[in-house]
Amino acid sequence: MDRAATADEASASHPSETSTPVDADPLEGLGARVRAMAAGQDATAARAVAHAALSEAVRCAKEAARAALGAQGDGVASARALAASMDAVVRGALDAALALHPNPSPTRGERLCVAAVGGFGRGEMAPFSDIDLLFLRPYKQTAWGESLIECALYLLWDLKLKVGYAVRTPEECLRLAGADVTIRTTLLEKRFLWGDPAPLEQLDARLWKDLFQRTGPEFVQAKLAERDQRHKRNGGSRYLVEPNVKEGKGGLRDLQTLYWIAKYLHHADDVAALVKAGALTEEEVATFSAAERFLWTVRCWLHWVAGRAQEQLSFDMQVEVACRMGYEDRGGRRAVEWFMQNYFRAAKDVGDLTRWFCAALEQSHRKPRPDLRSFARALGLGGATPLAAGFLFRDGRIGLADPDLFDRDPAAMLRLYAEGLRTGSLLHPDAMRAVAAKLDLVDDALRADPEANAIFLSLLARSTDPERALRRMNESGLLGRFIPQFGRIVAMMQFNMYHHYTVDEHTILAVKALRRIRDGELIADLPVASEIVKAGLDMEVMSVALFLHDIGKGLPEDHSEVGAVVARDLCPRLGLDAAQSELVEWLVRHHLLMSDTAQKRDIADPRTVRDFADVVRSPERLRLLLVLTVCDIRAVGPGVWNNWKAQLLRHLYYDTRAVLTGGAERLSRADRVEEAKDAVRRALAGWPAAALEAETARHYPPYWLGLDVDAHAAFAQMAREQAEERAALTAQGRAPAPGAEDALALRIDADAGRDATRVLISIGDHPGIFSRMAAALALARAHIVDARTFTTVDGMATSAFWIQDADGGAYAADQFERLRLAIGRALSGEIAPRKALAERRRSARRRERPFEAPTRVTFDNDASDIYTVIEVDARDRFGLLYDLTRALANCNINIFSAVIATYGEQAVDVFYVKDIFGLKIRSPAKQQAIARRLREAVADAAAQTLAD
Repeated sequence: MDRAATADEASASHPSETSTPVDADPLEGLGARVRAMAAGQDATAARAVAHAALSEAVRCAKEAARAALGAQGDGVASARALAASMDAVVRGALDAALALHPNPSPTRGERLCVAAVGGFGRGEMAPFSDIDLLFLRPYKQTAWGESLIECALYLLWDLKLKVGYAVRTPEECLRLAGADVTIRTTLLEKRFLWGDPAPLEQLDARLWKDLFQRTGPEFVQAKLAERDQRHKRNGGSRYLVEPNVKEGKGGLRDLQTLYWIAKYLHHADDVAALVKAGALTEEEVATFSAAERFLWTVRCWLHWVAGRAQEQLSFDMQVEVACRMGYEDRGGRRAVEWFMQNYFRAAKDVGDLTRWFCAALEQSHRKPRPDLRSFARALGLGGATPLAAGFLFRDGRIGLADPDLFDRDPAAMLRLYAEGLRTGSLLHPDAMRAVAAKLDLVDDALRADPEANAIFLSLLARSTDPERALRRMNESGLLGRFIPQFGRIVAMMQFNMYHHYTVDEHTILAVKALRRIRDGELIADLPVASEIVKAGLDMEVMSVALFLHDIGKGLPEDHSEVGAVVARDLCPRLGLDAAQSELVEWLVRHHLLMSDTAQKRDIADPRTVRDFADVVRSPERLRLLLVLTVCDIRAVGPGVWNNWKAQLLRHLYYDTRAVLTGGAERLSRADRVEEAKDAVRRALAGWPAAALEAETARHYPPYWLGLDVDAHAAFAQMAREQAEERAALTAQGRAPAPGAEDALALRIDADAGRDATRVLISIGDHPGIFSRMAAALALARAHIVDARTFTTVDGMATSAFWIQDADGGAYAADQFERLRLAIGRALSGEIAPRKALAERRRSARRRERPFEAPTRVTFDNDASDIYTVIEVDARDRFGLLYDLTRALANCNINIFSAVIATYGEQAVDVFYVKDIFGLKIRSPAKQQAIARRLREAVADAAAQTLAD
């Protein structure tokens, strides 16, 4: 009868393959201690001893791992040390379980092997990662085996460890691995921990012989498809500003996928073995190790700071992790921005390694090659022209005919990408490596070379896919070397909630948006911009302006002014003539003008349009600026562009074009008021003449100029229904209830053209009523994007709000009733706004708290002919509009319209106001007093948000 090794013997004879445990003292002799107590028939006490020893071991291991990470800053070493310590904990739990369930003479059928699998099997463990175990049992499980496994698992679970496990025979492992790639991957990384090692050794031999060696291509395709799906789930870009360190594109899982494939195909025990296999160079293996170390360090600190297994590097975590890793503020940028720039550079390196590795797999037939049509096109079939001198096709990709080509002709580096676009062919990995290795050849002489600049301008402005060219050049480092000013913004993060991507990625996406407009892909979404481009636009000017519009980011100066200076120097170098260069410089300097005017000013005010037109001055600039603005906003991130912004820009464009071309009739203010009244008379043609005249006489001129005819007609109908209700009550001999003249009338309907929901409110006017309406909408969880409020001759406040839901879109019709009830309750006085808003603020999401946005208050008496414009730029918070309007009401300021723009965590609220006497606010002392009250309101809101 064969005997299995005892647990204590197995532990001693098969130590962990990773680092020495940080502190195993609490576990020394644990099995013997538990066995002695259990022998005295005190199993409960024995279990308590085991729990105390194991708990102390876990505590010591985690404290040591955290201290070592802080001292050494090496996440890989920390992850390996922690895994080694958990090895000791798992063995200790199994030793204790064996002492509680002794079996002095186990038979062959009772042999048990415990292995670490998955990430734990690889010998790397983040602070709050799972411990994945495989219990290899005999063909038939025995009662003793079941009891032992159950006892060990409960001991580990009682320690609050997350333990994943499987109990299988070797035959079951083989069968399941053959059908499931995930299980196959788990078994690829396995490591002996405890018990009898023979079953694991036998399983390993059979896996390689019967499964791994014959299924290489299948495994590669499955893992790459799995990677693509994972990237899609996590945003599809390695440059998202809140990346997933583990699962995101360019994260640790991508590196692990490369290792899994290498191990599967080449039986590689470490990444260095990939050099011998020809999959990576020594330099690339060094890059792999550096990226792995950085990402593991980030991940370990992320776990420690969060106190749990958090993989999303959210904004609040970024600040904390940057601090732990020793980053500091410098050069006008926050520590977190420097940290995230290094993160994205590491993610970029991971992308480079993946691309080169996959290309090497193609060459070795482990991965499908490019489709036959691309291959035939690359060979010059089907009418394609041959490749330029110096290049040839290798395995269907463009390669170098001479390895010294770049030394003789550095401009050939740019020509390589041009040939790739021209032929529609992929680049050979050796050619891409050659570019990365020869970047030192990109010097001032090459930057001044007219041919090199002509190639670049052609790729940017005239190629079929400028995005692909820019992205590939950026990933190789060529773009940042050829345009050094662009190199400064590579992987640069803007620490805010508005921009979803790094600055360089945003720029490339903006160029992509222009290409899509040019190719007619966005006619339905962008009819005006598409019409402009189709009618003829200087694509060189437009493309260069987009490429340069954010190139000044990250410096203390205004990035628009910095970019304009860059454009002045760079445009002639690229080959643009004087007129084109001047136009690009103007566009870069004013690239925010149109979006700011549309989103931060009342474009229904003729003065707004006139002032905007005075800056633009020409229809050509207007056309270019509209297209640039559209591309810029669409490249900010998913969901940022919507019909609301489209409608604002469209109206501003058409109104300004009319002014610039002399097509706008210079109607007087009185004429425009009469025109609006005539329009509402036509819309209410069925009304009695007396009722129509009464309605048109109820409102002051600003009302007729500030709303469209549809809103005028809706307010008229609401007023008529209220009057009819009061008349009916009087006719029945029932007097209207006290305050009925102030009764609320509320109407909610869709405004599909603006991608918003319109809320019309009519209620008795009194000081602070606009503030109450803002509070009501905030408590209904509505996001206000525009507002207009007017007072009638008979003392009613008529206000129009346009609101959006949390996703930046219009509310569904089935939500109108909920909105109506919530708004009605707040306006009727059932809810105390200040108290309710304060309670809601305390639940503000933690990830939003690290953002800083200093409060700025500006007064402008020139932006409108009849109003003072007060602009408040502040950190956005729940109910901010209520706080600001309440402060203005307390200062005896009447609000006539409000334009609300939100850019992530930053809110810009603009109010068109008059003082209590109906005059502009010109007194400096009065302005200072109002500004002080507004800042206090913002500060009070911030204090409530941060209160625990």
